[in-house]
Amino acid sequence: MSERLPTGSEEDGCFEPVIGLEVHVQLNTNTKIFCGCSTGYAYQPPNTFVCPVCLGLPGVLPVLNSAVLEKAVRTILAVGGEVSAFSKFDRKNYFYPDLSKAYQISQYDKPIGRGGGIDLVLDGVEKHIRINRIHMEEDAGKLTHDTRGDSSCVDYNRAGVPLLEIVSEPDIRSSAEAKEYLIKLKAILEYIEVSTCNMEEGTLRCDANVSIRPRGREAFGTRAEIKNLNSFKWVARALDHEIERQIKLVQKGGEVVQETRLWDENKGVTRAMRSKEEAHDYRYFPDPDLPPIRFPVALIETSRRSLPELPDARRRRFVECYGLPAYDAGVLTSSRELAEYFEAAVAEQSSAKTISNWIMTELLGRMNESGETLATQRVPPANLGSLVALIESGVISGKMAKDVFNEMFEKGLQAKDIVKARGLEQISDDSFIESVVDRILEAYPNVVSEVKSGKTQAKGFLVGQIMKETKGKANPNIVNQILQTKLGV
Repeated sequence: MSERLPTGSEEDGCFEPVIGLEVHVQLNTNTKIFCGCSTGYAYQPPNTFVCPVCLGLPGVLPVLNSAVLEKAVRTILAVGGEVSAFSKFDRKNYFYPDLSKAYQISQYDKPIGRGGGIDLVLDGVEKHIRINRIHMEEDAGKLTHDTRGDSSCVDYNRAGVPLLEIVSEPDIRSSAEAKEYLIKLKAILEYIEVSTCNMEEGTLRCDANVSIRPRGREAFGTRAEIKNLNSFKWVARALDHEIERQIKLVQKGGEVVQETRLWDENKGVTRAMRSKEEAHDYRYFPDPDLPPIRFPVALIETSRRSLPELPDARRRRFVECYGLPAYDAGVLTSSRELAEYFEAAVAEQSSAKTISNWIMTELLGRMNESGETLATQRVPPANLGSLVALIESGVISGKMAKDVFNEMFEKGLQAKDIVKARGLEQISDDSFIESVVDRILEAYPNVVSEVKSGKTQAKGFLVGQIMKETKGKANPNIVNQILQTKLGV
């Protein structure tokens, strides 16, 4: 299937991309979707977490894991979709070595959920990306190809692991929108705790359908599907390359062919894999071994009430209740773990904005440098809140606090213990600081004269000498107030 589009200039903005994403989410259940085999197969020997059901041996009967259904319903409700009162499983028939029974149990015309969407804000512009459907299905095994020979090995440990497929409408118009959609969707899935969403481990995978069309035209062009993109960076790079490939192809008078393509990260290109199948190629029919699902309305409402506060709602609350800038609130609510860390730190009676600054600059900065995660780093939220409280009460200066924080991060110590052990308590005694100021002013009369004659930059020299005299412990606010009184500037 192909379509000839009018040629045009890429620089003239003649074409716009049309993108739809199919996100495969591996659910964090203890057992597989239709049998009792454990899903904890990571780093285990091949083909050891299997049974007759997930291998599809003759005479077996699959039974739906209720935890899969529960997590599917939570996901549908979290994205604002509608849970189907009636849904069913179908057999998707195709032969591939990683699919031992030559069909995949999936859902076709009666998925568990439809509708909903993800709200984006890019460069200050709001956009809603609609979701077409969400359905349950089983994963296939994993093939490992011997690049030095002509053989392949298959591991069925992953076969039967529960997946949700979340299919967007073709509402996405750029790689930036696609990346932001995935970031927002990942955050929602993490908040409701249905998946680890680790793209490197394959628990969140993405296929992208890409086409181009002349701007202003309603009809879609011929699409190509890019398979198994497992990082946000790869998604953006693959989409940009594929859009550029299609535009250049059409400009040269060629035709876009409907096909499945793979992203070659090493070469930075997409390459053809096979012609793209249509639904009828899979010969879907209802699975005779699995009864239809009728989900009671009462259970849907119970699931709805059990949902946690979701990222967008939490972001708005952080702005309204804590007075945070929208940017800060967006960063802090990007993960449920980080949002909870912030609120626990603020509970130590510290300024929300100051806590936000310390998290975004010092904590996240050190985590990026060290490779630590929020779970493995050594500064509990209460300790960070206590550090900020010491700054706000004048016990230590902000400069001292950075040194204290570094020791907290490296050794896991409490701020008050570090301050006490190193004698870092800030001096806030007005009379003592004034006596030091008087000695410095008397020692440097020429500098005092320069300050009074209008060379106010010389005041910094005096401040430096006072801080040196007090070993950096004098409260800088009090120092500046006394100097202003004595020098009149």
